[in-house]
Amino acid sequence: MLTIRPHQERGFANRGWLQSWHSFSFGSYQDPQHMGFGCLRVINEDIIQPSEGFPTHGHADMEIITYVLSGALAHKDSLETGSTILPSEVQRMSAGTGITHSEYNASDTDPVHLLQIWILPATQGTTPSYEQKPIPFETKAGQWVLVGSQTGKEGSVTINQDVTLYAARLHEGETLSYSPQANRKLWLQVAKGSVQLNNSPLTAGDGVGIVDEPLLTLTDATPDTEILLFDMGI
Repeated sequence: MLTIRPHQERGFANRGWLQSWHSFSFGSYQDPQHMGFGCLRVINEDIIQPSEGFPTHGHADMEIITYVLSGALAHKDSLETGSTILPSEVQRMSAGTGITHSEYNASDTDPVHLLQIWILPATQGTTPSYEQKPIPFETKAGQWVLVGSQTGKEGSVTINQDVTLYAARLHEGETLSYSPQANRKLWLQVAKGSVQLNNSPLTAGDGVGIVDEPLLTLTDATPDTEILLFDMGI
């Protein structure tokens, strides 16, 4: 079964320096019908204006994944970690017992466009930690690329939860399939472009909750379509 979450029905916040679309309840946007999906709690699509960003603030007991679509995001945290996150990279921050961090657009001329993803951890009260790794799209065009996993296998970032996260970039005319295992639930998020999933048309910002589908087939992608797929334990 596919349950589509259309992009135009998401929550929206406009702070001037920040435009943010919420797939699930977040901040002042609260919808009891959309509190998350499985252990997936937040998918925010953010556009941050040049030299603007989030000042230092705290998190605890959350797996936070930052996925930049365009531009560059500067990150600093209480682990004394400082970095700039670029497209084709992924950052994972496990907040655990508590962490503070800031996030700013690294450019003074161009906006940064990103997805911020929160996943409920399997174990609370862990030691805070951080990872940032490249995503090898160039060597795996038109294929699923492993981005995150519970074990950190194949160079993916390690997620404290039974979640396997894949990304794919599709070019016009490419087809891509995925066969879920039994007793799993999945969420597909269209980050850029448009595509058909099992003949259902999707466009940028759309999400899909997936349960008991034996095969997922993506077809009719527009140029430079980008997709995330979360494969989660029930």
